[in-house]
Amino acid sequence: MLIETELTPNPATIKFLPGREVMGAGTRDFATPEEAEASPLADALFRLGDVTGVFFGGHFISVTIAPGSEWSDVKPDVLATLLEHFSANMPLFTPGSAAGISVPSDEDSFADAPEDAEIVEQIRELIDTRVRPAVANDGGDIIYRGFDKGTVYLKMQGACSGCPSSTATLKNGIEQLLKHYVPEVTEVRAV
Repeated sequence: MLIETELTPNPATIKFLPGREVMGAGTRDFATPEEAEASPLADALFRLGDVTGVFFGGHFISVTIAPGSEWSDVKPDVLATLLEHFSANMPLFTPGSAAGISVPSDEDSFADAPEDAEIVEQIRELIDTRVRPAVANDGGDIIYRGFDKGTVYLKMQGACSGCPSSTATLKNGIEQLLKHYVPEVTEVRAV
């Protein structure tokens, strides 16, 4: 089995492509070892010690390492862990857990006003069709969290979370796109 790797705009994150489907639908972001307990693969990656984030996408896994860690030291262990997992056809999630697809958390979501339903639909469609595919190419995901008084709130995951260029992506890319197509949008913020 060959696992390809791609650099991402975030130097702390590498995108690993196992040449097969990872998540059938949705995505899953693990930001702590406790969250990773729901997945034998994420748990094994966190146990390597230098790993601080794991993100499952449709056909990739993004792995983030701690500041001060070097990919030249960590990458062989990550590849070995991924090879072992996929070669043995191990389950991605602990059996019986409901940990598969990311479920939006209310802690960082905003209630959309009913009168904004049409605007919100346009925003969501643009994010799903134009933004998310581009961000997935970089090993991450962006999740819509709300619209309030002209401001769109988005959550960045995977390689996008903590990426030095994420602010530029948010302001110069996503914000400009949304403002262009949805004049009611005045600003985009990360939550």
